[in-house]
Amino acid sequence: MNLYTHKRRWKWLLFITAVIALAAILYYSSLLLKDIAREERSKVALWAEAVKHKAQLVNSTTEFFNEIKQDEQRRVQKFGDILKKLNEVSTSEELTFYLNELEENKKNNKFPMILASKNGDISESVNTTPEIQQMRNVSELGALRSEYDSLVLHYDPTDTSSYVTIYYQQSKAYTDLHKSLENLQESFFQDVVINTASIPVIITNKENDSIILFGNIDSLEVATPESRMNLISSMSSENTPLEVMLPDHGLCHVYYQESSVLKRLRYFPYIQLFIILVFVLVAYILFSVARRSEQNRVWVGMSKETAHQLGTPISSLMAWTELLRESDVDPSIVSEMDKDVKRLDTIAQRFSKIGSVPELHEENLVEVVRDFTNYLRTRLSSRVTITFPAEQYAPVILPINRYLFEWVVENICKNAVDAMNGEGSITLQLVEDSKCVHLDITDTGKGIPPQRQKTIFKPGYTSKKRGWGLGLTLAQRIIKDYHKGKLFVKSSTVGKGTTMRISLSKRRMKSAVSR
Repeated sequence: MNLYTHKRRWKWLLFITAVIALAAILYYSSLLLKDIAREERSKVALWAEAVKHKAQLVNSTTEFFNEIKQDEQRRVQKFGDILKKLNEVSTSEELTFYLNELEENKKNNKFPMILASKNGDISESVNTTPEIQQMRNVSELGALRSEYDSLVLHYDPTDTSSYVTIYYQQSKAYTDLHKSLENLQESFFQDVVINTASIPVIITNKENDSIILFGNIDSLEVATPESRMNLISSMSSENTPLEVMLPDHGLCHVYYQESSVLKRLRYFPYIQLFIILVFVLVAYILFSVARRSEQNRVWVGMSKETAHQLGTPISSLMAWTELLRESDVDPSIVSEMDKDVKRLDTIAQRFSKIGSVPELHEENLVEVVRDFTNYLRTRLSSRVTITFPAEQYAPVILPINRYLFEWVVENICKNAVDAMNGEGSITLQLVEDSKCVHLDITDTGKGIPPQRQKTIFKPGYTSKKRGWGLGLTLAQRIIKDYHKGKLFVKSSTVGKGTTMRISLSKRRMKSAVSR
């Protein structure tokens, strides 16, 4: 028992060590994932802060751009007011002031202007190209007409049909600023879509019912309104959205998710654990098979060597019994000696059959158990009673190996005698159903604790100080491997006794004989 106890302790120690190692791996992986997630979140926060500042820059530039545009529109309006004033003053008034203002306005305003009458005839052009200065009517502008804004001047308020039109473009400074603003906006949107954190991101309007931009996301996920709403809901549940002010859109929300790399890393510890468990399981199975195979070779070799060593003295003892039978020796003594010699021969045959496929013969199980119990009864102490009511059972014909089957029953009965400390009763009973024949062996011994009812069949387990712990192991192998049956503890109560059951399948045993 000490051998098996130490072995079990080593197994538990190795198991606990493996659990601690796996827990350490999972814990370290968890810390690593948290660090990566924290670093990724800090990158997102940094990127979002940069987006905010860049959006503020875009908004400020847009406001400045609008102010310049309004200022230039005021200048055009002032130019028109001067022209209108010149048209209204009488000839007796001094025109020098207005003419000087007109010339000064032409010099200061760097944006192109064209003055045309109601029918489109050009009366004057300022800061325009030489080609435009040669034109006589605004219709000659063609496609360039769309690039000009217009301001209508009515010189006579009472006559709305009489007017002139000022066509003007924004100044070169305004145009360059507008181009810079467009580049800045495009750069901003690219930063949103192709962000440095490489995470899925979307920008929605304030009401979250429209996606303005998205990046690192499959276009199918935003193809339909339903899919867009599902995506927004999923992202909002994962991270709190950021708020940014975007040109032409106002207050917007930025939603983001974890990167695909971090998501895959979250599954890595479990994949790693699964691989380790599979490796350990395969290794355990291989080692178990190798150990069992080695045990089989050792047991077979030991059994055959034992049978070989017993062969010579048994032959000699048989000759001596014959010699004693011919001499003047009490025949009853010779008969008992002959029984014991035959018993030794039976034991030798049992050992010789270990490791080879035994021959199964149809036997009457009732008769086999009866004969064996009668023999065993004379070999046990008078304080031990062994009972088998053979007369109560009809013949049960099953294919078995008589020598090996008797060995199993003998092992169980001897263990029962030891459990009863040499005093008590052993009862054998046959129970038959449609599929199996059961042989129950019940003793009145000290019983087996529940936690050891499966352990007793392990090699090396024994409750005896000088035991090897192989008897029940071999018995179970004989029933399981050779007879395709089962040997197990049916019931056991500490302090009251134990019932061992041998179950033999009728169908499988018959098919084994037919083969």
